[in-house]
Amino acid sequence: MSSVLVRADRDSGVAVVTLDRPGRLNAVDLAMADELASTWHELRFDDAVRAIVLTGAGERAFCTGVDRDAVVPQPNSPYAQDDPLLGIGPKANDLWKPVVAAVHGMACGGAFYLLGEAEFVIADSTATFFDPHTTYGMVSAYESVLMTQRMPYGEVARMALMGTAERISARRAYEIGLVSELVPEGEALRAATACAAVLAGYPTEAVQGTVRALWAASEAGRTQGFAQAPHLIALGNAAGERQARLFAGRSREYRLRE
Repeated sequence: MSSVLVRADRDSGVAVVTLDRPGRLNAVDLAMADELASTWHELRFDDAVRAIVLTGAGERAFCTGVDRDAVVPQPNSPYAQDDPLLGIGPKANDLWKPVVAAVHGMACGGAFYLLGEAEFVIADSTATFFDPHTTYGMVSAYESVLMTQRMPYGEVARMALMGTAERISARRAYEIGLVSELVPEGEALRAATACAAVLAGYPTEAVQGTVRALWAASEAGRTQGFAQAPHLIALGNAAGERQARLFAGRSREYRLRE
């Protein structure tokens, strides 16, 4: 069964891409990673689609990052790490059509690979954002680099370092600029689709050129940060067995930072 659903409205020019593993909180396994890459590639060539909304199925989460059951063999080198999430975003697949993210519920960890490659984020009042890496003995590298393009440094640092002890509320995410619009519960998809329909109605060359220019403005810092990530992860990550113990023993309590 497909774990990525695509619904295209040919009249409006908007496609809605839905992460569809609600039973796993839309965590990305290797099959979904491949499906996402294929989806962005197909949308590149679909001229009837001029703008895209990205959302998650279910009531609990937009996306909770990589599925912890996914097995990713790694080379025995501190300078090389295979990360299956590096290829799941639209920009990683050379898609320059605008993407608007609609967030309901949790967005954490590897979800930032997707949010970091969206043009802007609309969230409803249920949305929360956090980065669990340090809690589980893992380095937050790619996620932190992407989020420093969207949030003030101190906010990214606090989120990355505090791990599962804190979650950023939708209101706080809006105040610091991660979220561009905050809407009532259940309204994120509708609001994101309305914005995407406006973008789809403009001349496509101008819109895509603007998307590319915006991405280029942050490209140098992102490229340098990504270049450091593999060996920082290899050197700083705890062994898999210890990560599993830390995950199993994590506290379920957290502070919601308003």
